Parts: sequence; structure tokens; C-alpha cells
Amino acid sequence: MKPSDRTPDEWVAYLARVHEAQKPGLEELNRYYEGQQPLAYLHPELLEELGEQLRQVVINWPRLVVDALEERLDVEGFRYADDESAAEDLWDTWQANGMDEQSQQGIVDALVMRRSFMVVGTNEKDPAHPLVTVESPLQMQVDWDPRTRAVRAGLKRWHEQDPITDAITDRYAALYLPGVTHWFEQTTANGWRETNRDAHGLEVPPVVAQVNRPRLMSPGGVSELADVIPLSDAACKIATDMMVSAEYHAMPRRVAFGFDESDFTDADGNPVSAWSRLAGRIWATVRNRKTGVDGDGADVIQFPEAQLSNFHSTAELLARLVASLAGLPPNYMGLDTNNPPSADAIRSAETRLIKRAERRHRPYGGSYEQMNRLVLRIRDGDWDPKAQRLETLWRDPATPTYAQKADAVVKLRQAGILPVEQSREDLGYTAVQRQRMRQMDQDALDRALGGDLAAEYGPKPPADDPTVLE
Repeated sequence: MKPSDRTPDEWVAYLARVHEAQKPGLEELNRYYEGQQPLAYLHPELLEELGEQLRQVVINWPRLVVDALEERLDVEGFRYADDESAAEDLWDTWQANGMDEQSQQGIVDALVMRRSFMVVGTNEKDPAHPLVTVESPLQMQVDWDPRTRAVRAGLKRWHEQDPITDAITDRYAALYLPGVTHWFEQTTANGWRETNRDAHGLEVPPVVAQVNRPRLMSPGGVSELADVIPLSDAACKIATDMMVSAEYHAMPRRVAFGFDESDFTDADGNPVSAWSRLAGRIWATVRNRKTGVDGDGADVIQFPEAQLSNFHSTAELLARLVASLAGLPPNYMGLDTNNPPSADAIRSAETRLIKRAERRHRPYGGSYEQMNRLVLRIRDGDWDPKAQRLETLWRDPATPTYAQKADAVVKLRQAGILPVEQSREDLGYTAVQRQRMRQMDQDALDRALGGDLAAEYGPKPPADDPTVLE
């Protein structure tokens, strides 16, 4: 069946089936980010023998890899191509929808689970600011047109859950298609009943996909954890093995010769275990170590404890491999060098991480620009040609000191290369701060044009002040 011939019910069934097939892989990626992955590379018989004595040691490198990149991806505004100043109307809508917080959560989900989504719709309470929500790939699935690689349908499924019993009470779905959005309620295991619809009239579904590392033949993206997970599993296994070795071999072990069961009693004569792993236990006996007529032939020897340095070396090797694959500086992985690094060395070590962040600016910025085009279309009722050349303004992902950045900006401004507004933007001032600065500049200019040239030098003394020179 051609996608254009599908009915809304058939779209729901199709997208739900595709989502169910992909959801286990997404949930597994999410577990790795949350540090809830199962222990790998350990023999099942050893797991059965150790039982409750074994607890997994989780070294959560997946979260470190994602957070180190996400922390450098901060949106600061939007700008039209033919306007030097930021698009204040789009930034107002961004702020009205709490996108400062939602966008960061969406970026984390995209880095971890390959993609996240944004849905734009009408806002009945505030028509001037259309509603924008960020959606998780655990709840949403879209269908891409193989010819245009654009989203041609989207489905979000969610449910109500009893907070006490955790039982799922009701299931709902929203189907986003060109021209109309359908809302459904699940009636049976695979049956849905349409409850409402919104004929929004858009030529495209009001859904934007934010994809991490999309490929030409894989529009769904690739997780940032794909290369890290095997090494993280190995590190967790090594750390767990180290704790098992610490339990059994890191403390000296003793062997007793010439004893029988009756020798192992406490001060009251009650029998105690002949074999104990308790550290610091003192063994005492009336038996004589001497051999011969007066000796009992008893003896106790001690084995040397095992060193755990081999585990340290292996964990360090795995950390270096993760750092190289993820582009992280060595200090992010806890790898110390003999000499403290200089400021230039630190910036050099961050080069790959900074470049990775800059590479995300284009695809993620493109998603935000498409989101804003939908916002303008819903708000104004027509597509704005000016919005085809929107630009997302990102904070500099590098970490130079403020003094270094200010020095560079001042020199470029004095040379006439940068205008004042761009200089303020490069220094990291927000859109609201830049707007206040422009207003301050305008107020100062108005006062100067009004003849009050001394206004910038503080308040003037009263005319009858005797200290004022004639």
C-alpha cells in the first residue's frame, strides 16, 4: 500500500508497529545513560556461584560522554539573514514555551537515543505564541519520505498510570499528518478510537525531528554511545572483578595444619565456623607447634595478598580508548599526567570536543529553524519567505577565559572588523542583555542630541550651588 493511500487508522497501526520494533533498542541505550545496564562479560556459572555476594560496579562513561558534549550546546537566539539583530519575536516564543530547559533535554535524548522530536501547535491560551513541545523517542515515531527525507507522518503514544499500583489505566495517541492532527484512545489491545481532530491546514506534519548523526540511508540517526558501550561494559566488568578479588585475594589468607573441628570454639566453648573471611580475626589454640613427643604438629601459614594493579592498568587503558573515540580530554576521564598541563595544552586537548560541538550546530540548528518556520506559519497563517534564511545563534563551545575573549573582541572592534552588536554577541551576552544595552545606547544618544552633553558624567549640581564656577 502506498503511504498516500493509508487511512488514519492504518497510519496508527503502522507507526505503532515500527515503534514497538525499535523501542527495545532505544530503551537499552537509555539504560546505559542512566547507569542501569546489566553486567556483561561475566560467566553465568560464576554469577550463580557468587549469588548475592556480587554487586555490579558501574562506571558510567556513557553519561560522561553525552554530558560533556551536551554542556557545550547552548542556544542563545535566532536571527534573520537580512537583520543584524536577533529575532526577538522568535526568542519570545522560545522563552514562553520553556525551551531553554526542554531543548537541553531534547539534545540529551538525541545524543543518547539517536533522535528526539519537536511538535508545534496552536496555543489557545496565547495565540501570539504557538505551543512547542519536545518529545522523547520512547513515545514518538515518525515516517520519513525516502525521496525528500522529510517527515510525512508522526505518531505519539502515551498512557496514564496509577501512582500506587503502577498499573496502566488509559492509553492515548496523537497522529500528525499534513493538514490534520488526529487524537485517539485505545479501546482494545490493537484497537484505537478517534476522539478528536484538528484541521490545522499545514502542508506538512507539525513535527520536526532532531537527529544525531543522520546518514543518507539512515535518517533515524546513530547514538553517541554506539562506540562507547562495549568499552563501558568491559570497564564495569574489570571494576567488578577487582571488587571480587579484593574480597577473596586482596587480604592475606591463612592455612591451618593439625587442627580438628573441636579446636574451633569461642570463649564459651561454642563452635564457630572453621573457615572465615573476616579480616583481623585472631586464631588461638592450646596445641603446640613443635613436632615430636611434646608437639601436636599444629601449624598455621599465611599466603601473601594479591596486588590489584593489573586491574588499574586495564581500566586506564579502557579509559584512554573511550577518550580517543569520544574526543574527550584526558582529564575528563581521570587520566593524570606527570606535569600539570598549561592553559594552551588544556585548550589543545579540547579541540576535538569543541569541533564535535560545532558539528552539532548545523543539524540541531536546522531543526530549530524548521521549528520556527512552523511557529511563524501557525501564528501568521502563511509561510514567511524571510524565515527560509533563519540562523540559530549558539554560545561558543570553546572555553577561553573571559579576559582572553574580551581582548580578542576589543581588538577586532577597534580594527573595524566587528560591529558593536556582534561584539556583544561574541562576548556571550544574552538577547535580553543585548536589548537592554541597545536601549541604554539609544537613551544616551537621545540625551546627547537634546543638548545634555554632561549627562554621561553624572548628575549636575543645582544652579544655586556655591561651588559651581561662574
